[in-house]
Amino acid sequence: MTRHFLDIDDLSCAELDEVLVLAAQPAATAPPLLAGRGAALVFEKPSLRTRSSTEIAVVALGGHPVYIQGPEVGIDTRETAEDVARTLACYHALICARVLDHQVLVRMAAALDEHDGGIDAPPNGGVPLVNLLSDRAHPCQVIADLLTLRQVFGDLGGRTLAYVGDANNVWRSLALGAAMVGMRVRTAAPDGYGPDADDLARVARLGGEIEVTEDAAEAVAGADAIYTDVWTSMGQEEEAELRRKAFSGFAVDDALLAGAAPGAVVLHCLPAHRGEEISAAVIDGPRSRVWQQAANRMHAMRGLLGWLLAEAGAAKVAP
Repeated sequence: MTRHFLDIDDLSCAELDEVLVLAAQPAATAPPLLAGRGAALVFEKPSLRTRSSTEIAVVALGGHPVYIQGPEVGIDTRETAEDVARTLACYHALICARVLDHQVLVRMAAALDEHDGGIDAPPNGGVPLVNLLSDRAHPCQVIADLLTLRQVFGDLGGRTLAYVGDANNVWRSLALGAAMVGMRVRTAAPDGYGPDADDLARVARLGGEIEVTEDAAEAVAGADAIYTDVWTSMGQEEEAELRRKAFSGFAVDDALLAGAAPGAVVLHCLPAHRGEEISAAVIDGPRSRVWQQAANRMHAMRGLLGWLLAEAGAAKVAP
């Protein structure tokens, strides 16, 4: 069965380590696993880091990225998500998609699995599907986050990660990924914006240790890393004013950072709204690893795609 990557826990803990090891290797050493082959990059949502990092990762592996905007394919309007996946599999060695609805990815993956091995299957064999972002998860971001934390701290087992803000798609993948590498997670969010019972159960199944609080200072106390994200994500613009009021007191600023461990670092997946969820002094200050984190998006994608191609048995140079 072809391995797809819809969230971070589609990998085992050992496999996640393998991806992180590949991501840490110099780009110049990457094998040309995609030589002469294409990678379909479907974007229903706008992107800066995800598009650039994925395109460059594909090029580093010798392939040709094909950027496809949402209106060009019209998923479930012009044709079904299943037919989009089947068609792209005829041309490309892998498919990456940034979608509005996570269930679209689930359906695409199922269609690819049904197509794999059939009499009219694509000549390259199984075609992996990669989640570049959905309303439920952002796992490629989290590989970059964990790579950054490894570069800062080395072994992450026993370290404490404090997340301050909305328990959104980034939080969900981050909490899972942190559990997989042995980190403790504390989450601070106002009432109604924290993780739900299903989220907590999923982390617990991975053996994760997670604390939930409505007090940002409590979450950050003694933490090794502080992570935040925008209070209003794409598609929530009508809630912006309500969210600004709800998250008052949850900004990562110098006062909050002072309660963290002396060597603590700050992460943000970007884009950032200085003066809202994070202060300019913090994101642009000496504790910030945000730009290292952004650069690692490219390395994380290269490691992930290389690993998936090898798993799919598609790692062969075109004649």
